[in-house]
Amino acid sequence: MALSDDLREELAAISPTDACDRLAELSGLFHVAGRAHLRGRGSVDVHLDVSSSTVARRAFALLRACGVRSEIRTYPRRAFDRATRYQLHVEGSEDAYSTLHQAGVLDRSHRPLGRPPTRVVARRCCAAAYLRGALLGSGTLSGPRDPHLEIRTAEADGARFLAGIAARLGGELHVQERSSHSTAYAKGIEAIADVLVAAGAIDLVLGLEEQAVLAATRGDANRLANADHANLVRTGRAAHAQLEALHRLDLDGLPDDLHEIALLRLRHPTASTAELARRCKPGLSKSAAYRRLRRLQELSQSLN
Repeated sequence: MALSDDLREELAAISPTDACDRLAELSGLFHVAGRAHLRGRGSVDVHLDVSSSTVARRAFALLRACGVRSEIRTYPRRAFDRATRYQLHVEGSEDAYSTLHQAGVLDRSHRPLGRPPTRVVARRCCAAAYLRGALLGSGTLSGPRDPHLEIRTAEADGARFLAGIAARLGGELHVQERSSHSTAYAKGIEAIADVLVAAGAIDLVLGLEEQAVLAATRGDANRLANADHANLVRTGRAAHAQLEALHRLDLDGLPDDLHEIALLRLRHPTASTAELARRCKPGLSKSAAYRRLRRLQELSQSLN
């Protein structure tokens, strides 16, 4: 989860200066990680459930900037790792209702909305803030090998809405529906980079691209090393077969051209065919030297 943590840390460090951006980011947070709880008589409490204290503090600060009071609580997740979860509780109040309505989280009757109204993400900066909030609320990033970015939503409509937001900003998210939830996701460095840049995670993108370049360089070096090793093995086996053939021949009875290449092979048992070709007087092409060595092996086999 290191990359996911790095992503949240970088996005949480971005300070929106305009009120519309703060509302859009809150909208993204609550639409992917929020829950509404009815208390009766039209009163509603809203909870934000996240895995990171960084995100909880960020949401707390955004609400406080809007004049809304909230409380951060913790609880252990009901899984084998018992990881700590963070809940941000927003009690129903006129200020809270007003802010959450402006953010497109609740309608005028305090009912939760599946997606925000167009006005919340109408401006490009607001669309980027909404995407940032969604990534903070339920985004995960794995890699650097086979990188995968995913934003989890409760409904498929929410995932499709995120894909539309990303498309407006020059990114591409695909939607996958599952039995219990849906996801908007991207795979590969380039596709993930487009989405993260749109949300403002520039440093993380640079780090991912640097790691990808290093991995590609190491891969190329390994392939070259393996190829060189394979060539050396083939050259060694060929030279060994040639030396065995020469030991069965009467070198003094060979024609001059074959005698020369035979002596060179005996003197330079590890040399490549190209090296032997250069040592001939006059020099030969690699193919010509190979034909002479092949002829020597054929002569040796004919003696069997």
